Amino acid sequence: MKIQQFGNWQSTVLGIVLATLVILGLNSFIIINPGQAGVISILGKAKDGALLEGIHVKPPFISVIDVYDLTVQKFEVPAESSTKDLQNLSARFAINFRLDPIQVVEVRRKQGTLANIVSKIIAPQTQEAFKIAAARRTVEEAITKRSELKEDFDQALGDRLDKYGIIVLDTSVVDLAFSPEFARAVEEKQIAEQRAQRAVYVAREAEQEAQADVNRAKGRAEAQRLLAETLKAQGGQLVLQKEAIEAWKSGGAQMPKVLVMGGDLKSGVPFIYNLGNVQNQP
Repeated sequence: MKIQQFGNWQSTVLGIVLATLVILGLNSFIIINPGQAGVISILGKAKDGALLEGIHVKPPFISVIDVYDLTVQKFEVPAESSTKDLQNLSARFAINFRLDPIQVVEVRRKQGTLANIVSKIIAPQTQEAFKIAAARRTVEEAITKRSELKEDFDQALGDRLDKYGIIVLDTSVVDLAFSPEFARAVEEKQIAEQRAQRAVYVAREAEQEAQADVNRAKGRAEAQRLLAETLKAQGGQLVLQKEAIEAWKSGGAQMPKVLVMGGDLKSGVPFIYNLGNVQNQP
């Protein structure tokens, strides 16, 4: 009986030992996946050197592993500022960034979680970078030269976040808005410009029409001058007779009751002959 009890006790102890070894084994290793980095803290103190992808040994029960995502992160951050001409300008930026794996331990020590990084570092630094970029230009320049505004913002933000172990990959201006007062001023300016352009168009149209009238007048005068010279020249009477015949044709080619003819083919003195008298004779 005692032998059987001793055997049961040994089996129990052996089972406890094996279970303890399994638990110790499971808590002595950590696997870091690709695109991640781990920071090991032993008894509440972060150890230097980030744990990169692969399997790593860690002290069981007294260590904690904080895993950070090193892939590209995207957050939208609002910002407001005053421009060079003291106009209010608001924007919303989409920021793509990732953590520097070399500095991830310092990030753990100083910033903590990713949520803290966004709220305590990226958001305020975005605001400051936007102030720097907006203060260099007027609100109209900020709108018309949006790419230049973004370049200044990217430069300022990258310089500010680099010291925190945050690498800015790209930024996008999601929204850019200005004050209602400036919006009304822009609308009024556009209306005034459209009216001015319309006035210029009307003036040019009137000028072109006047020039066309002048050209037509010059053309008529030149035609009359040429006609006068033709009539004065030899054979000019024939031209006059041709014009009369053309006029009769355009009126229906009917023989007129009164025919004007030259008394002499060589003379320019016309006479009037009434064809009605000829038609009434028997």
